Amino acid sequence: MSDTVNAPDVRAASFAPINADLSAGAPNGLDLLMDVPLRISVELGRTKLSVREVLDLQNGAVVELDRMAGDAVDVLVNDKLMARGEVVVVDDKFGIRITEILTPSKKA
Repeated sequence: MSDTVNAPDVRAASFAPINADLSAGAPNGLDLLMDVPLRISVELGRTKLSVREVLDLQNGAVVELDRMAGDAVDVLVNDKLMARGEVVVVDDKFGIRITEILTPSKKA
């Protein structure tokens, strides 16, 4: 019996060079992401209710939240906390004035 095994021919991979075609009008970097839609939502507060309590809600019912009036609201981007702000009224519409952009260490 022979102890030799026929091994396949192994060679180093070689790749063609990448030629970046950065024409004057072609977007690059963050410009590629500028038109990606994001969902922005603002959370005034939270509470827990039982199914019975939710079913008992009627017009005019008040649901108490876990935040005090005047506290900062959370600004979420695609359900991720990104900032805090205060509610303002602009031309009869609600808006948010950003007061703090959160860094990863502040989000924890």
